[in-house]
Order: sequence, then C-alpha cells, then structure tokens
Amino acid sequence: MGYARVSTSQQDVASQREALERIGISPARIYIDEGFTARNRDRPGLEKAQAAVRDGDTLVVTKLDRLARSVPDAHAIVADLTARGVKLRIGDTVHDPKDPMSKLLLNVLAMVAEFEADLISARTREGMALARKRGRLKGKPPKLSKTQEAHLVDLYNSGEHTTTEIAELFNVGRATVYRTLKRAAVTPRRAAAAEKIVG
Repeated sequence: MGYARVSTSQQDVASQREALERIGISPARIYIDEGFTARNRDRPGLEKAQAAVRDGDTLVVTKLDRLARSVPDAHAIVADLTARGVKLRIGDTVHDPKDPMSKLLLNVLAMVAEFEADLISARTREGMALARKRGRLKGKPPKLSKTQEAHLVDLYNSGEHTTTEIAELFNVGRATVYRTLKRAAVTPRRAAAAEKIVG
C-alpha cells in the first residue's frame, strides 16, 4: 500500500504517486490526501490506508513528513502499524521497530519533520504580522456595503421585519445581521419580539 499527501489542493501529488508506482505499487492501492497538513490526524486518505493494510503488508511513503509532522504522531502511527504486523517503508528504507539504529533514524526524521513544520508556522505568523502592520492584511471583505448596512439598520429599527426576513432580503446569515446591528450600537430585540411581525 502507498500513501501520499500534499498540504494544499494547489500542490501536485504526481511526483509522490510516480515514486510509489516505480516501487511497484498499483495506482489503485495508493491512498492520497490533498489539502491536509500532516499534523491533522483526521485525514480520510490516511484512515483508508490504515484500514486497508493487513498483517504482513507494508505501508510505503516517499518521506516521513508525508505521514507525520510531529514526533508523537509519528510514534503513534508507527506503533499502530507495528501492533497490527504492518511494516512501514520510508523511501528505500523499511523501518524495523526492533532495530536500535532504525528506531534512531525514525526519531531523527520525525524531529526534522516537526522542526520544519514549526519553521513554516513561525514564518507564516511573521509574514502575516508584517502584512498586517503594512496594512496589506485586512481580513475578509465585508458582506454588506456601508449603504446596505445603514439600510439594514433602518429596516430593523422600523420594527416591521424579523431578523430572518432581513437576512433573506440581503442574502446573508442572521449572524451577519446581528454583527451589523452590534457595529451600529443597536441592541437586538428579545427573541420573541424580534421574530414578531409588527403592523
């Protein structure tokens, strides 16, 4: 069995798939996760791969960081495979849980993968902080224009429409209506009164 992963849907998993096929793994036996980080344990492709392997099988990944990005996760996945009699092959090397050198190599690879993940996270945080400081990171654009927000508040204050009706009128969720009212310093009516149509 083979397993491949890329963190975003924009990344290409083809190189991993080709490497696994060169080893001799059938395309039908390669499980893939696209758009999932290795720190996310809830990965459908990984779950299917772990469910598919049986005693005597080998799960193959091109690099350990495709499987796990932290030391605890790597240990947990390997422990699960080992307990079920499944071997793990990382590139050209088959991990042997009974061999001290193999265990050391796994720990080193896991620590490097975790270190790289931490670096990426730190750089992302620094980049976002810098972009925010320069005014380039302003968050999501508002769903309503200032004119629409003013109109929404007027409609609400008239007491003739419920929040549900207003949300439908502006094609937004009720949460957006409440956020708009909050920004306008309007206290929402109590639930019973708010949903009552006046007049």
